[in-house]
Amino acid sequence: MEQTNEIKAPLCDLLGIRYPIIMAPMFLVSNVDMIVEGIKAGITGAIPALNYRTTQELSDAIRSVKSQVKGPFGINLIVNKSNFLYKEQLKVCCDEKVDFIITSLGSPEETIQAAHQVGIKVFCDVTDVNYAKKVADLGADAVIAVNKEAGGHAGKISYAQLIPDLIHAVDIPVISAGGVGSGQGIKEMLKLGAAGLSMGSLFIASTEAPVSAEYKQACVDYGAKDIVMTTKLSGTPCSVIKTPYVEKIGTEQNWLEKILNKSKRLKKWFKAFTFYRGMKNLQNAAFGATYKTVWCAGPSIEFVNEIRPVGKIVAQLITEYEQSV
Repeated sequence: MEQTNEIKAPLCDLLGIRYPIIMAPMFLVSNVDMIVEGIKAGITGAIPALNYRTTQELSDAIRSVKSQVKGPFGINLIVNKSNFLYKEQLKVCCDEKVDFIITSLGSPEETIQAAHQVGIKVFCDVTDVNYAKKVADLGADAVIAVNKEAGGHAGKISYAQLIPDLIHAVDIPVISAGGVGSGQGIKEMLKLGAAGLSMGSLFIASTEAPVSAEYKQACVDYGAKDIVMTTKLSGTPCSVIKTPYVEKIGTEQNWLEKILNKSKRLKKWFKAFTFYRGMKNLQNAAFGATYKTVWCAGPSIEFVNEIRPVGKIVAQLITEYEQSV
């Protein structure tokens, strides 16, 4: 049943949406269909630019969303040196005038300057107060508080500490990211002072997600206790489901990888190689049957009980929100 009410929250005012939820950008998972259905359901969402092999594919995807639905959506940019397509991707976002850009893993200064020239908002992933202050000083429109329960590249601080600290430290909206998979959780984050929420793992097991049935079913079958952090995918700690393969290979880089990762002369290229190799492993597992099952997800898969359309996932969240105290 379609929800008719709205939730009052700063993120809704900032983007003109009914419910203060960003469907988080997820590598390999987020796609046009998910964004379209999310917008129809009253939320917004973002897609990682790296989900597209070429900038033309990225441009086509943005245009496809705009042709199907009216509503705000964004693109996630990796803004450090490991993303060799960054400048081209930024140009596409500005040319196509997406509503917002989410920056990750680097300085957002260039992105903020370019985006603001064409009226695009910039939200920056942050994991601590120091970085939040830096991006706020650079002109970010909001920070996304990535806590230790986030999927993918998680932070190190609990939401209970991170959100209040950031609210005290910066004068821009603070969006909570990590660990929430229910309407009750949404209400708790808003009461804590969050402007809205970025929620990802809950939507992996959606009908519209392009990943394999095995990946989606894993989000149903596994829970919060099955999530572990690994540095083997990108060199940066990343949360994955503890499948038998992950248990077999371990979650820490070996001695040689650690040495190369710290070498002043070689670390740039080794980080890029590690990132590429890790993303290939994720891609193979996400789209096909393989014994090398490395599936990225966060603890909020605890709330996933079945594979459903995006619209129904959102509807349940709002119903739970309305019924929560």
